[in-house]
Amino acid sequence: MNRGLAVLGVLVLIAGFVAYSMLFVVPQVQQAIVLQFGAPMEAVKDPGLKFKLPWQNVVYYDKRVLDLDPPKQQVILSDQKRLDVDSYARFKIVDPLLFFQTVKDEMGARSRLSPIINSALRRVLGNETLLSILSDQRISIMASIRQQANDGARPLGMELVEVRIRRADYPEETSLNIYNRMKSEREREAKEFRAQGQEEAQKIRADADRQREVTIANAYKQRVVIVAEAKKQSEMLRGQGDAEAIRIYAEAFGKDPEFFAFYRSMQAYRNAMKGGDTTMVLSPDSDFFKYFKNIEGAPAPQ
Repeated sequence: MNRGLAVLGVLVLIAGFVAYSMLFVVPQVQQAIVLQFGAPMEAVKDPGLKFKLPWQNVVYYDKRVLDLDPPKQQVILSDQKRLDVDSYARFKIVDPLLFFQTVKDEMGARSRLSPIINSALRRVLGNETLLSILSDQRISIMASIRQQANDGARPLGMELVEVRIRRADYPEETSLNIYNRMKSEREREAKEFRAQGQEEAQKIRADADRQREVTIANAYKQRVVIVAEAKKQSEMLRGQGDAEAIRIYAEAFGKDPEFFAFYRSMQAYRNAMKGGDTTMVLSPDSDFFKYFKNIEGAPAPQ
């Protein structure tokens, strides 16, 4: 009896192992492929408890959207401009059986999708200009890239949900050439501005010199006029003074001829003896000395 119980226990264990090997669970976020000796037999997309044969095994794939970063590539636009395009994509596995038959796993999927996306980028962007890529047309351009990329992704059991350009830059040599052109253009404009400034400065200096010369000429003219007017006034005043002096002298001479003669003699003495080195040779009886002999100017008694 003990032997029978042992056999029964072994059979129960075997049955339990067989039953366990025939059951598998598909999570909500996954899908599965049932394989038999390495060959796909069935695709299971619905979650829950599933059955299989004991000699079959199960491969699981993610049902969620997966990310993909294709390598950066250089694209030539229709206007012959070159761009280094850095893109990213999001995809999901829509046919696990076809996916298994073509790419096997996610690593194989990424290696197959990257060239498909880059090829679509080159084809679509090759027909566009830089201006259209930077404008509102960018949305329709990206939709066209996704559509063309999906034409290559669907035969692999995948679907691209989104394709976007993360960054697009000029190549380093192009950026350097653009910088050099911009630098040359700015230097040329600076030279033109400096030349225009120098020309304008010369005009301003010439005008200032002309105005200065005109001002100096006008001032000199006014000075000549003022000096001439002053001389005229001084001559008039001098003439008036001389006339008044002559009148006064005439009146004085008329009133006292002897005093006038005395005054004129004193002036003659002063003028004659003004210089210290003056030498005169005169006769003692000269009329020039008559007031030295007598204050009244009469001849000295003999």
